[in-house]
Amino acid sequence: QQRHYVMSRVVLEAQGISKAFKEDGMQTVEVLKNVSLSIERAEFVAIVGSSGSGKSTLLHILGGLDVPTQGKVTVLGQNLSALNEVKRGELRNRHLGFVYQFHHLLAEFTALENVCMPLLLRQESTVKQAEQAAKTLLERVGLGHRMLHKPAELSGGERQRVALARALVTKPDVVLADEPTGNLDHHTALEVQHLFKELKQELGMSLIIVTHDLNLAQTADRILTMQSGELV
Repeated sequence: QQRHYVMSRVVLEAQGISKAFKEDGMQTVEVLKNVSLSIERAEFVAIVGSSGSGKSTLLHILGGLDVPTQGKVTVLGQNLSALNEVKRGELRNRHLGFVYQFHHLLAEFTALENVCMPLLLRQESTVKQAEQAAKTLLERVGLGHRMLHKPAELSGGERQRVALARALVTKPDVVLADEPTGNLDHHTALEVQHLFKELKQELGMSLIIVTHDLNLAQTADRILTMQSGELV
């Protein structure tokens, strides 16, 4: 099966994903209803929809940060839902990168140290190797002159570019981004939007972005619309 996925263009697939939560301990609320999709290698997919439509829940399940009530997600042929928390964490670190609306950088570390972190967690790279990979990416996102600054010393756009470099440093197969321009002014959002497109083409990664930003969505290869927990 693994060999089939190496040959296949599909890198991530969801089949019949449903997610329900119990509200107030009583009523069950269905957030996702039988969602199926597949993402090909180097494809850029935008997921749009109103607040509460289930976009972020779907992204978290696709990235193995949450598990579905029903259905399954496969990443490069591995069933995410069937893995325990440790194995799921290993697969996320090896194959997936995440960018959020709020950058979630570690305040006490420099930009360079923040970007090094995912590689050092793997315990396969030396500090020197991790630093070199991080420097290369920070230079690529236009922050070569800011890499020794801490997040508080960076602008919102600079912090988001550090977060993007951190997501890319492990050379993931798929980057998942949740409202990556949602906290930025219009000019900075456009800069980050162009950066996503350029990096996707350069690095050949797949990109799944949940967004309200129609400018960003329109740069995607494919736009999926969610409504009341379903793809429409």
